Amino acid sequence: MLYTARIKDHHSEQKLFVQRSVIAGLIIICVILTLISRLVWLQVLHYDYFAEQSAGNRIRFEPLPPSRGLILDRDGVPLALNSPSYQLELTREQVPDIDATLQGLANLQLLDREDLPTLKRDILRRRSFEAVPVKLSLNDDELARFAVRRQDFPGVEIKPRLSRRYPLGVSGVHAIGYVGIISEADQKVLDADEYAGTALVGKAGVEKRYESVLHGKAGYQQLLVNAQGRRVDQPGAHSSELRRKEPTAGNDLFLTIDERLQSAVEEMLREQKTDANGNTYIDQKRAAVIAIDPNNGDVLAFVSTPGFDPNLFGRGLSNAQYRELVNDADKPMYDRVMRGVYPSGSTIKPFMAMAGLYYNVVTPTTSEYCPGYFRLPGVARPWTDLHVHGAVSMVTAIKVSCDVYFYSLANQLGIDRIHDYLSEFGFGQLTGLDIDGELPAVLPSTAWKRDYFKRKEAQQWFTGDTISVGIGQGYLTVTPLQLAHAVATLSKHGQGYKPRLIHAVRNSVTGEVNELPPVPLDPVKVRDDSSWDAVIQGMEEVAKPGGTAASFASAPYTVGAKTGTAQVHGLAVGEKYNASQLAERLRDNALFIAFAPVEQPRVAVAVVVENGGHGGTAAAPIARRIFDLMLLTPEQLAAQEAKRQSIEKRITPTTTPTRPSPSAHIPAATEPIVE
Repeated sequence: MLYTARIKDHHSEQKLFVQRSVIAGLIIICVILTLISRLVWLQVLHYDYFAEQSAGNRIRFEPLPPSRGLILDRDGVPLALNSPSYQLELTREQVPDIDATLQGLANLQLLDREDLPTLKRDILRRRSFEAVPVKLSLNDDELARFAVRRQDFPGVEIKPRLSRRYPLGVSGVHAIGYVGIISEADQKVLDADEYAGTALVGKAGVEKRYESVLHGKAGYQQLLVNAQGRRVDQPGAHSSELRRKEPTAGNDLFLTIDERLQSAVEEMLREQKTDANGNTYIDQKRAAVIAIDPNNGDVLAFVSTPGFDPNLFGRGLSNAQYRELVNDADKPMYDRVMRGVYPSGSTIKPFMAMAGLYYNVVTPTTSEYCPGYFRLPGVARPWTDLHVHGAVSMVTAIKVSCDVYFYSLANQLGIDRIHDYLSEFGFGQLTGLDIDGELPAVLPSTAWKRDYFKRKEAQQWFTGDTISVGIGQGYLTVTPLQLAHAVATLSKHGQGYKPRLIHAVRNSVTGEVNELPPVPLDPVKVRDDSSWDAVIQGMEEVAKPGGTAASFASAPYTVGAKTGTAQVHGLAVGEKYNASQLAERLRDNALFIAFAPVEQPRVAVAVVVENGGHGGTAAAPIARRIFDLMLLTPEQLAAQEAKRQSIEKRITPTTTPTRPSPSAHIPAATEPIVE
């Protein structure tokens, strides 16, 4: 029986083909719809975004750093300016090999090899697209050296910038401060966008404290670039698309400092010396001088010598140069006005007298007999004085700087009452001057000693400690700024003002000058207003014939003053002080405080000359110069200048006085000193 079989099922095949065709068609339609929707999404809905992204391949944003605000003295004399300069900037994303690039720049003697690791760390900390300055203030020779090899350094460009310039150099550097390269610590607190393109930031003084006022607001500009990221100088048709936002310059600051006075004081502190080879050179004394207007707290002169040239930091200081400054034995970067901590010596005596009057321990007419020494009951060795003054009143004790009178006064007051009253004048605390870095020094008390010393046996306060404080020795220390603030307050019968360096701000946009009001402090407490007259009378006598400030004997104005000499080198029992036999750095510090005119004070001054000797001969003439410049007419000043040489020659001692040995029962550093 024969069977037939169907080899092909055409109907099934046709049906399968149709199904597959439909599915394929649907897939194609879906793909087409997907493509169309994607094109609509890209070309219509997100056109602006992708157009901007596309423009980013040919347009680059470049920050425009603002011009830093100027710093001027009280009369508009420029103290900190901006000057055009060129610097090398490196953009990390455009540099194929950072190490090779930095080494190449070092081979061209544009960078110091010692600085390369620091530079690399700074570059890596910045954003990859941000230009990082690697060399500031290129000179003509450096510009030429780089220009001929520019093609070898992709990502490194020469940029015109404004650099900070201090036209007076070292003058007033500790008050004005300086700018330096932005460090890692700076980057943590600065706004990266506002400081994009900025290489320098305030590091000290006014430059640091008022950084937010001086810096300004950054701008930007769009640049057309090629495939290598370099700027195309002729944008052509695209020029209308490029945007630019101008930066806003920082505001200008007017300081309270009188530049004429500042420079004159600094000149007085320069002296001619001779080295071992017989060559002469000019050196600056180690000193601090500050002058304050008692009527508002304005700092008229802020002198700490020796100083340093702040322009070095603005140009970029190498590690070797920085170490040289830091390791200098004279410490030029050390601010002696605010951070110099010294025993006050006898400059503390007027304030001790005020404390005695306030607590009714003495009266202006109370007499104390000075036999040349002071004894405590039960203590064998006395506290000595250089002279036997006989019976002295408060006024006379201030005039001749009688130690015995103030030994006795301190003993009657006790250290805690001394602490409480002297703090009224600002001792032992910050004065609040409007720059950073001030130290409070030490105004001791029984509580202070308990907190300061770890060992129980060292925490007890002894009567001998109090007696030494009475003449400005022992644990008591002060800063020159505190002394100037205190004597300014005393000159105004207890009405003090917060010291300040800024008295006005000028808006860089409107040009409007905004003067800042002075900040009065709480008045010093007194039992009777006549207390001021008694102490000031004693200070007037200091500046008269027979007083310890003989350089003021011929002054055509009234002066209230007090000299001081603070011991640096401890003496053994029985040893006498002889400056000629001591190394220069072991000699006494010379101190002087004063104000003038007494009737209506306009200037208060504190002077400290390290290892200068006696306050009346080493420090007082500097104060005299300040008062002459501030109080005399040009004609009077010329006459005084003519007399100055002969006066100074007449008051300079021909022999060095000797100081008696200190008592054996307390450290030598706390013992009496000669004026």
